[in-house]
Amino acid sequence: MKKSVIVTLVIILVLILDQWLKVWVKLNINYGEGFNILGLDWAQIHFIENPGMAFGLSYGGVTGKIILSSFRIVMVAVLIYILSSLIKNKEPIGLLISFSLIIAGAMGNIFDSMLYGLIFSKSVFHGGLAEFMPLDGGYAPFLQGKVVDMLYFPLIDTTLPDWFPIWGGERFQFFRPVFNLADSAISVGVASIIIFHRKFFKEKKKKENTPVLPSASNVQETIVPPIVISDQEE
Repeated sequence: MKKSVIVTLVIILVLILDQWLKVWVKLNINYGEGFNILGLDWAQIHFIENPGMAFGLSYGGVTGKIILSSFRIVMVAVLIYILSSLIKNKEPIGLLISFSLIIAGAMGNIFDSMLYGLIFSKSVFHGGLAEFMPLDGGYAPFLQGKVVDMLYFPLIDTTLPDWFPIWGGERFQFFRPVFNLADSAISVGVASIIIFHRKFFKEKKKKENTPVLPSASNVQETIVPPIVISDQEE
C-alpha cells in the first residue's frame, strides 16, 4: 500500500472517531456530567467544553478564539505541505504517521470551532442535552464554536495531610485536564517524533551543514595540465 494512502487513512480514521465521540457525548450527556469507564474511578467520561486551547485551556475571549482558530487552519495547511514533502522524499512510514496524527488532531478541533456553534444549541451546566440543528439557530457564529472534551483521567485524587507545607488539608489531583481524541492524537504524534524520529532532524541538519565536495569532473578541470617541453635543434 502506498504511503500516501496510509497517511490519508490515518487522518480519516482519527477524524471519524474524534467527531463521532464528540457528537455522541454532546447529544447524550448533560454538560458537567459523565460516568466511569469500566467502573474505574480514575478513568472517566466527563463532558465539558473548551472555548480555547487544548486540555481545557482558554485564551483571549472572542478575539483570542478567532485568532486561535485561524492559526490552527494555517498550521494545518503548513503541516500538510510538510507531510507531502516527506512522502515525496520517501521518509519512514513512522514519521509520516506521526505527522498524520498531528494533522488529524488539529483538524478535529478546527471542525468543532468552525461548525459546532452553528449546528448545536448551547450546552447548559446540568441543564439538559444539547439539540442538533435547533430551529432558532446555533449558539455561536462561525469559528467561535467550543471544542468538546470528555476524557478525564484523575489518576490520583486525594486530600493532602495537614502537615504538608502550604497546601496541607487541600484536595490534590494528578492529571486534572479533560481532553479529547484530537488532543490525544496531537500528543501521540509529537511524542513519537521526539522519541523515535529525532534522527531525521539531525540528519537533515547535517546535510544542510555539509559542504559540497567537488565532483570528479570538476577536479579534472582544476588540475593544471602538464607542461610539454619540445625538443628543439640547437
